[in-house]
Amino acid sequence: MAKSALIAELGHLVSESRNSDTMQIDLMSSRQILDAMNAQDRGVPAAVEKVLPETAIAVDRIVEAFKAGGRLIYMGAGTSGRLGVLDASECPPTFGVPQGMVVGLIAGGDRALRFPIEGAEDSPDEGRQDLQRVNLTDKDVVVGIAVSGRTPYVIGGLNYASQVGATTVALSCNPDSAIARLADIAISPVVGPEAVTGSTRLKSGTAQKLILNMLTTASMIRMGKTYQNLMVDLSVSNQKLAARATRILVEATGCTPDQAEHYLELSEYNVKLAILMALTGMERPAAESALLEADGFLRRAAGETHPKLAG
Repeated sequence: MAKSALIAELGHLVSESRNSDTMQIDLMSSRQILDAMNAQDRGVPAAVEKVLPETAIAVDRIVEAFKAGGRLIYMGAGTSGRLGVLDASECPPTFGVPQGMVVGLIAGGDRALRFPIEGAEDSPDEGRQDLQRVNLTDKDVVVGIAVSGRTPYVIGGLNYASQVGATTVALSCNPDSAIARLADIAISPVVGPEAVTGSTRLKSGTAQKLILNMLTTASMIRMGKTYQNLMVDLSVSNQKLAARATRILVEATGCTPDQAEHYLELSEYNVKLAILMALTGMERPAAESALLEADGFLRRAAGETHPKLAG
């Protein structure tokens, strides 16, 4: 795209416009700058609230994909790409899912997580090729993340994903963006101009992070990865997580820490299995069978019945 055309295009984006409330920010004291930024940030949750219906549809599609053996694949450039990679990388330790169930792709590859890769986001072909490298199929869900909604890397990826038959989701912070028009589901929280013009790692990045948190967390809850509001499929891979596993068992069952350690040892630190054994008195083989029959849902395996919440 010619420079003049790109300048004109950016001029029409909400995320690139001047913020009238912060025009004097360069004259402010440190505390005044922070007050101004905090005032701007207060509008982010309200903007996210407006797109919860679309976000819920995306969650339902992600759950369907997971049940069919598909994956959630994030792709973006710069801050957007880094947020996607971050969210994907946190799913295995948090929810005990296998590596590769949630994938984060960033324009320019892993080096771009720390260093800017000039021009990486300008290539639609790179977006297509990155999805080809991870063997995209029609079972997958691809979430293209771009504040502007016009990043060529993301557009190329979403176009290819549509051709393959994968579900496509666009996450941008501008209304009626290019990627929103391409995708099956468009999530477009409009947070307004940034405190520092064009620094979309601020409000826009915060909105993206909130929604990415929702996409994976809600999907994992729907897949039976929690009991009540406790993480029960976490991977116990270090001392902190071992201590957390003990606390979760105590909270879930009312047992003592020593009893929790006993059940964790019996289950080889499978937290969900340990909870079921503690709740029901089942021996390990019976508890494993019950969880298998319940598709991993701990309440169901324990025989708990509760009325479905309204809403």
